[in-house]
Amino acid sequence: MRCFCGIDIGASAAKLVLIDEGRQVVARALRRSGVNYAEAAEQNLAEALAAAGIPRADVARSVSTGYGRDNVSWASARMTEIACHGKGAFFHFRRRMTVIDIGAQDSKVIHLDDAGRRTSFRMNRKCAAGTGAFLEEIALRLNLAVSELNPLAERSTKDVTLGSFCTVFTATEILEKIRAGERVEDIAKGAFRSVVKRMLEMDTLDGALVLTGGVVAHNPILVRLASEAFGTPALVPPDPQFTGAFGAALFALEQAPGEPRPCS
Repeated sequence: MRCFCGIDIGASAAKLVLIDEGRQVVARALRRSGVNYAEAAEQNLAEALAAAGIPRADVARSVSTGYGRDNVSWASARMTEIACHGKGAFFHFRRRMTVIDIGAQDSKVIHLDDAGRRTSFRMNRKCAAGTGAFLEEIALRLNLAVSELNPLAERSTKDVTLGSFCTVFTATEILEKIRAGERVEDIAKGAFRSVVKRMLEMDTLDGALVLTGGVVAHNPILVRLASEAFGTPALVPPDPQFTGAFGAALFALEQAPGEPRPCS
Protein backbone atom coordinates (compact mmCIF):
# COMPACT_ATOMS: atom_id res chain seq x y z
CA MET A 1 0.00 0.00 0.00
CA ARG A 2 1.41 3.36 -0.99
CA CYS A 3 0.91 6.09 1.56
CA PHE A 4 1.72 9.77 1.81
CA CYS A 5 3.10 11.66 4.78
CA GLY A 6 2.50 15.14 6.11
CA ILE A 7 4.44 16.39 9.11
CA ASP A 8 3.88 19.68 10.91
CA ILE A 9 6.71 20.65 13.25
CA GLY A 10 5.32 23.42 15.42
CA ALA A 11 7.10 25.37 18.12
CA SER A 12 5.38 23.24 20.75
CA ALA A 13 4.19 19.98 19.13
CA ALA A 14 5.18 17.81 16.18
CA LYS A 15 2.21 16.28 14.35
CA LEU A 16 2.37 13.62 11.62
CA VAL A 17 -0.35 12.13 9.41
CA LEU A 18 -0.20 9.22 6.96
CA ILE A 19 -2.92 8.97 4.32
CA ASP A 20 -3.60 6.37 1.63
CA GLU A 21 -4.34 6.92 -2.04
CA GLY A 22 -8.00 7.46 -1.20
CA ARG A 23 -7.08 10.39 1.06
CA GLN A 24 -8.04 8.45 4.17
CA VAL A 25 -5.96 8.80 7.34
CA VAL A 26 -4.24 5.50 8.16
CA ALA A 27 -2.13 6.67 11.12
CA ARG A 28 -1.19 9.73 13.16
CA ALA A 29 1.49 10.58 15.68
CA LEU A 30 1.95 13.46 18.10
CA ARG A 31 4.69 14.46 20.51
CA ARG A 32 6.36 17.57 21.87
CA SER A 33 8.75 19.16 19.40
CA GLY A 34 11.36 19.53 22.12
CA VAL A 35 14.78 20.90 21.22
CA ASN A 36 15.57 18.37 18.49
CA TYR A 37 13.03 18.76 15.69
CA ALA A 38 14.72 16.15 13.50
CA GLU A 39 14.47 13.54 16.24
CA ALA A 40 10.83 14.37 16.95
CA ALA A 41 10.05 13.95 13.24
CA GLU A 42 11.84 10.61 13.09
CA GLN A 43 10.06 9.31 16.19
CA ASN A 44 6.67 10.40 14.86
CA LEU A 45 7.27 8.64 11.55
CA ALA A 46 8.37 5.42 13.25
CA GLU A 47 5.33 5.49 15.54
CA ALA A 48 2.87 6.10 12.69
CA LEU A 49 4.39 3.40 10.48
CA ALA A 50 4.21 0.90 13.32
CA ALA A 51 0.58 1.82 14.00
CA ALA A 52 -0.34 1.41 10.32
CA GLY A 53 1.70 -1.78 10.01
CA ILE A 54 3.49 -0.65 6.86
CA PRO A 55 7.20 -0.38 5.96
CA ARG A 56 8.93 2.94 5.42
CA ALA A 57 9.44 2.05 1.77
CA ASP A 58 5.68 2.38 1.25
CA VAL A 59 5.81 6.14 1.95
CA ALA A 60 5.73 7.47 -1.61
CA ARG A 61 6.23 11.14 -0.75
CA SER A 62 6.43 13.38 2.32
CA VAL A 63 5.80 17.09 2.82
CA SER A 64 6.91 19.00 5.91
CA THR A 65 5.43 22.22 7.22
CA GLY A 66 5.49 24.33 10.34
CA TYR A 67 8.13 26.20 12.28
CA GLY A 68 10.64 23.33 12.04
CA ARG A 69 9.90 22.13 8.51
CA ASP A 70 13.49 22.65 7.37
CA ASN A 71 14.67 20.16 10.01
CA VAL A 72 12.93 17.18 8.38
CA SER A 73 15.73 15.86 6.16
CA TRP A 74 13.65 13.07 4.63
CA ALA A 75 10.81 15.32 3.46
CA SER A 76 10.33 15.38 -0.31
CA ALA A 77 9.14 19.00 -0.17
CA ARG A 78 8.48 21.81 2.30
CA MET A 79 5.44 24.07 2.37
CA THR A 80 4.18 26.90 4.56
CA GLU A 81 1.69 26.45 7.38
CA ILE A 82 -0.60 28.88 5.55
CA ALA A 83 -0.85 26.58 2.53
CA CYS A 84 -1.20 23.38 4.56
CA HIS A 85 -3.81 24.61 7.04
CA GLY A 86 -5.84 26.03 4.18
CA LYS A 87 -5.57 22.74 2.28
CA GLY A 88 -6.55 20.64 5.28
CA ALA A 89 -9.49 22.85 6.26
CA PHE A 90 -10.91 23.09 2.75
CA PHE A 91 -10.88 19.30 2.39
CA HIS A 92 -13.53 19.10 5.12
CA PHE A 93 -15.55 22.27 4.41
CA ARG A 94 -15.80 22.99 0.69
CA ARG A 95 -16.88 26.59 0.66
CA ARG A 96 -15.57 30.13 0.94
CA MET A 97 -14.07 30.42 4.39
CA THR A 98 -11.85 32.19 6.86
CA VAL A 99 -9.52 29.77 8.64
CA ILE A 100 -8.14 30.87 12.00
CA ASP A 101 -5.32 28.69 13.26
CA ILE A 102 -4.28 29.27 16.87
CA GLY A 103 -0.84 27.87 17.55
CA ALA A 104 1.54 27.86 20.47
CA GLN A 105 3.54 30.89 19.30
CA ASP A 106 1.49 32.55 16.56
CA SER A 107 -1.99 32.85 15.08
CA LYS A 108 -2.94 32.86 11.41
CA VAL A 109 -5.97 34.10 9.51
CA ILE A 110 -6.34 32.51 6.07
CA HIS A 111 -8.99 33.50 3.52
CA LEU A 112 -10.00 30.91 0.91
CA ASP A 113 -12.44 31.32 -1.98
CA ASP A 114 -15.11 28.76 -2.87
CA ALA A 115 -12.56 26.76 -4.88
CA GLY A 116 -10.08 26.57 -2.01
CA ARG A 117 -7.70 29.17 -3.48
CA ARG A 118 -6.03 31.43 -0.93
CA THR A 119 -7.00 35.06 -1.43
CA SER A 120 -5.16 36.61 1.52
CA PHE A 121 -3.75 35.88 4.96
CA ARG A 122 -2.45 37.54 8.07
CA MET A 123 -0.19 36.34 10.86
CA ASN A 124 0.37 37.40 14.43
CA ARG A 125 4.12 36.86 14.85
CA LYS A 126 5.41 39.65 17.06
CA CYS A 127 3.28 39.17 20.16
CA ALA A 128 2.11 36.12 22.12
CA ALA A 129 -1.37 37.60 22.61
CA GLY A 130 -4.04 35.31 21.22
CA THR A 131 -1.79 32.23 21.19
CA GLY A 132 -1.15 29.13 23.26
CA ALA A 133 1.76 30.90 24.93
CA PHE A 134 -0.66 33.54 26.21
CA LEU A 135 -2.84 30.88 27.84
CA GLU A 136 0.21 29.15 29.30
CA GLU A 137 1.24 32.42 30.96
CA ILE A 138 -2.27 32.92 32.32
CA ALA A 139 -2.25 29.40 33.79
CA LEU A 140 1.13 30.07 35.36
CA ARG A 141 -0.17 33.24 37.03
CA LEU A 142 -3.19 31.32 38.34
CA ASN A 143 -0.97 28.48 39.58
CA LEU A 144 -2.76 25.99 37.30
CA ALA A 145 -1.88 23.47 34.63
CA VAL A 146 -2.92 24.88 31.26
CA SER A 147 -5.22 21.85 30.84
CA GLU A 148 -7.25 23.10 33.82
CA LEU A 149 -8.21 26.41 32.22
CA ASN A 150 -11.02 25.11 29.99
CA PRO A 151 -12.88 23.15 32.71
CA LEU A 152 -12.60 26.13 35.04
CA ALA A 153 -13.83 28.61 32.42
CA GLU A 154 -16.83 26.39 31.68
CA ARG A 155 -17.93 26.91 35.31
CA SER A 156 -17.75 30.69 35.09
CA THR A 157 -20.87 32.62 36.14
CA LYS A 158 -19.61 36.15 35.56
CA ASP A 159 -17.90 38.02 32.74
CA VAL A 160 -14.52 39.38 33.77
CA THR A 161 -12.84 41.52 31.13
CA LEU A 162 -9.09 41.53 30.74
CA GLY A 163 -8.39 44.87 29.14
CA SER A 164 -4.85 44.29 27.89
CA PHE A 165 -3.91 42.15 24.90
CA CYS A 166 -0.25 42.12 25.91
CA THR A 167 0.75 38.90 27.64
CA VAL A 168 3.04 40.68 30.10
CA PHE A 169 0.51 43.37 31.03
CA THR A 170 -2.36 40.86 31.22
CA ALA A 171 -0.38 38.82 33.75
CA THR A 172 -0.17 41.93 35.94
CA GLU A 173 -3.86 42.63 35.41
CA ILE A 174 -4.72 39.11 36.57
CA LEU A 175 -2.93 39.70 39.85
CA GLU A 176 -5.06 42.82 40.32
CA LYS A 177 -8.24 40.82 39.59
CA ILE A 178 -7.26 38.23 42.18
CA ARG A 179 -6.59 40.96 44.75
CA ALA A 180 -10.01 42.44 43.95
CA GLY A 181 -11.64 39.11 44.81
CA GLU A 182 -12.58 37.89 41.33
CA ARG A 183 -13.10 34.12 41.06
CA VAL A 184 -10.50 32.05 39.24
CA GLU A 185 -13.21 30.55 37.02
CA ASP A 186 -14.26 33.98 35.80
CA ILE A 187 -10.67 35.08 35.20
CA ALA A 188 -10.02 31.92 33.16
CA LYS A 189 -13.03 32.64 30.96
CA GLY A 190 -11.85 36.22 30.61
CA ALA A 191 -8.54 34.90 29.29
CA PHE A 192 -10.32 32.91 26.58
CA ARG A 193 -12.41 35.93 25.69
CA SER A 194 -9.17 37.87 25.30
CA VAL A 195 -7.96 35.29 22.75
CA VAL A 196 -11.20 35.64 20.81
CA LYS A 197 -10.93 39.44 20.88
CA ARG A 198 -7.49 39.08 19.33
CA MET A 199 -9.04 36.99 16.55
CA LEU A 200 -11.56 39.74 15.88
CA GLU A 201 -8.81 42.35 15.71
CA MET A 202 -6.60 40.46 13.27
CA ASP A 203 -8.92 40.53 10.24
CA THR A 204 -12.51 40.51 9.05
CA LEU A 205 -14.54 37.35 8.51
CA ASP A 206 -15.24 36.34 4.91
CA GLY A 207 -17.37 33.22 4.45
CA ALA A 208 -17.58 30.40 6.95
CA LEU A 209 -15.52 30.54 10.13
CA VAL A 210 -13.20 27.54 10.57
CA LEU A 211 -10.96 27.08 13.62
CA THR A 212 -7.87 24.86 13.66
CA GLY A 213 -4.85 24.18 15.86
CA GLY A 214 -3.95 22.56 19.14
CA VAL A 215 -5.32 25.40 21.25
CA VAL A 216 -8.76 24.84 19.69
CA ALA A 217 -8.44 21.06 20.08
CA HIS A 218 -7.80 21.31 23.83
CA ASN A 219 -10.12 24.22 24.66
CA PRO A 220 -13.65 23.70 23.31
CA ILE A 221 -14.86 26.86 25.07
CA LEU A 222 -12.99 28.86 22.42
CA VAL A 223 -15.29 27.47 19.74
CA ARG A 224 -18.39 28.64 21.60
CA LEU A 225 -16.95 32.06 22.44
CA ALA A 226 -15.74 32.58 18.87
CA SER A 227 -19.18 31.64 17.51
CA GLU A 228 -20.77 34.23 19.80
CA ALA A 229 -18.23 36.94 18.98
CA PHE A 230 -18.33 36.48 15.19
CA GLY A 231 -22.08 35.90 15.10
CA THR A 232 -21.81 32.65 13.14
CA PRO A 233 -21.24 28.99 14.06
CA ALA A 234 -17.52 28.15 14.17
CA LEU A 235 -16.68 24.99 12.23
CA VAL A 236 -13.93 22.69 13.50
CA PRO A 237 -12.39 19.96 11.30
CA PRO A 238 -11.82 16.49 12.72
CA ASP A 239 -8.66 16.44 14.86
CA PRO A 240 -8.00 20.19 14.48
CA GLN A 241 -4.49 19.89 15.90
CA PHE A 242 -3.57 17.77 12.86
CA THR A 243 -5.08 20.04 10.18
CA GLY A 244 -1.70 21.33 8.98
CA ALA A 245 -0.14 17.86 8.88
CA PHE A 246 -3.18 16.51 7.03
CA GLY A 247 -2.97 19.31 4.49
CA ALA A 248 0.72 18.55 4.00
CA ALA A 249 -0.14 14.89 3.40
CA LEU A 250 -2.71 15.91 0.78
CA PHE A 251 -0.05 17.98 -0.99
CA ALA A 252 2.31 15.00 -0.85
CA LEU A 253 -0.27 12.81 -2.57
CA GLU A 254 -1.06 15.35 -5.25
CA GLN A 255 2.62 16.04 -5.97
CA ALA A 256 3.57 12.37 -6.29
CA PRO A 257 4.38 11.20 -9.84
CA GLY A 258 1.40 9.68 -11.56
CA GLU A 259 -1.10 11.03 -9.04
CA PRO A 260 -4.34 12.70 -10.19
CA ARG A 261 -4.69 16.46 -10.24
CA PRO A 262 -6.32 18.01 -7.16
CA CYS A 263 -10.03 17.31 -7.27
CA SER A 264 -11.21 16.61 -3.75
